[in-house]
Amino acid sequence: MIARFMVDSPENDGAPRRLLVIYNPTAGGSRRQRFEAVLAGLADLGCPLDVRPTSGPGDAAALARAVDPAAYDLVVAAGGDGTINEVVNGMVGAAGSEVAAGPAPPPLAVLPLGTANVLAAELGLDLVPAHIARVIARGPVREVSLGRASAPGRPARVFSLMAGAGFDARVVDSIDLRVKRLLGKGAYVLEGFRQMCLKKPPLMRVTVDGETHEAASVIVSNARFYGGRYLLAPQASLEDPLLHVCLFRHGDTLSILRYAMALQRGRLLGTQGFEIVTGQDIRIEGDPGAPLQADGDIIARLPVRIAALPRALRMVTAG
Repeated sequence: MIARFMVDSPENDGAPRRLLVIYNPTAGGSRRQRFEAVLAGLADLGCPLDVRPTSGPGDAAALARAVDPAAYDLVVAAGGDGTINEVVNGMVGAAGSEVAAGPAPPPLAVLPLGTANVLAAELGLDLVPAHIARVIARGPVREVSLGRASAPGRPARVFSLMAGAGFDARVVDSIDLRVKRLLGKGAYVLEGFRQMCLKKPPLMRVTVDGETHEAASVIVSNARFYGGRYLLAPQASLEDPLLHVCLFRHGDTLSILRYAMALQRGRLLGTQGFEIVTGQDIRIEGDPGAPLQADGDIIARLPVRIAALPRALRMVTAG
């Protein structure tokens, strides 16, 4: 089903942006109210809207892949970081293998409806509908870099935020989606405690631009924040062509708790056993088949290679 909203508005000096809105209809409660309020705000600002719901995994990528750059000025991804990741993969290359040839896709804007909304935080968005609508309708467009993860036997996938192997990937891989729907972020906390009680796998080998490191967990970050607005890599930026490789050297329970508390306090840098190195070509080797999560979803299994994709996409920011 396709809903269309066309409203003229004298408030815009230039032509209103024509928007294709791809949204995940499973969002309910306050998130659904936020979605509808943002649409109303965009209509008030004069933006023609073509609103298309997804019906299952892969739909968001397919809709984004098929977008006509001549028909829309922006693609708006409405959902959590996983839905946004699907849209990004649809817009950037076939299976994320290369930046798409031919006409450039329209820029991407974000309407956050997820649990953590990390990309929204990176773009300077809050969760106030009127602010989101103004940014989508009038915010500046900037080129951003992405990461691409590839593993043997699997199609490559791109990510805008981060890719992680080790503790956080095991949590994501084992999360109970029913509990997540009930508890939101609390489901990750519960699964994290469960994972801390399990036997720890051996250290991984992480090679960054030819230099090898060992780590119990690694998060390859393209952005500052993690899990919401927790500061992980202070110097990272969506506009930076370098990826920030966050190495957690120790995987014992006390170290995991120490890392978690330092992250919550914004004091991870300087914590014993934590280090950040930068690069553009990263290889992660460990237990074969161990999960790799990217933007909150499992996308591959070790071993994996992660590469930077400089200036791969245009995105709307808050300023």
